[in-house]
Amino acid sequence: MNVAHPARMYDYFLGGKDFYDADREAAEKALQEFPEVRLTARTNRDFMRHATRYLAAQGIRQYLDIGTGIPTEPNLHQLAQEEAPESRVVYVDNDPIVLAHARALLVGTPEGRTAYIQADASDPQSILDKLEDTLDLSKPVALLLMATLHFVPGDVYEHVRAYMEPLVSGSYLAMSYVTTEFDEGPNDPKGMARLLQVYTDRGIPVRPRNRAEVARFFDDLELIEPGVEVIHRWRNAGIEHPKSHDKAVSLYGAVGRKP
Repeated sequence: MNVAHPARMYDYFLGGKDFYDADREAAEKALQEFPEVRLTARTNRDFMRHATRYLAAQGIRQYLDIGTGIPTEPNLHQLAQEEAPESRVVYVDNDPIVLAHARALLVGTPEGRTAYIQADASDPQSILDKLEDTLDLSKPVALLLMATLHFVPGDVYEHVRAYMEPLVSGSYLAMSYVTTEFDEGPNDPKGMARLLQVYTDRGIPVRPRNRAEVARFFDDLELIEPGVEVIHRWRNAGIEHPKSHDKAVSLYGAVGRKP
């Protein structure tokens, strides 16, 4: 593979081994521009774990994870089925390397089910059409979009509406999204914008958003407290982080319930 892919770069940041030379080169350049990116990746993974356990505690037993972090462990189905063995999970990604690992990794509990769809997040209908073999859409589903949508072209607000529309009341949306809101101008030497330029230079579209723009994804949902927050401050059980940590992470996150 001669072209870097954000999922494989993510695996590199997390200390994985499933990437190509192009991904390593791009990731090393990203580390030069924004050394905190490893912290960003780890914190995003922590937020996924935190949100999944919250959703399981609310009785959610079905999950649609678009832009999965496979093969990096623990995966969502491991967390969900640890809380409730009967949980069902569908993973979606467009990276061929994920498909190569999916069959080996998606071994869940006998009570639950896991499945993988290779598809593009910008085509919601193609994904929704393939869910019925694993998920029962007459029951609540949690849609997870962790550090995914900022790489998706097109009208991402409409994409999210399309995903949520067929889901019943009591379903959830959980997401994290990159922001440059903590940068001190476009040429901030330690700013997230410099990291995102590495992706753009390699033909990977990326669109950061501010807090208000991220909140728009939840306009028709009941936002769970504390609403849209920097992900390490979302329901963090009173753990205090220095303000500088916000800039190092630069990801907003939130969870919302469909009424």
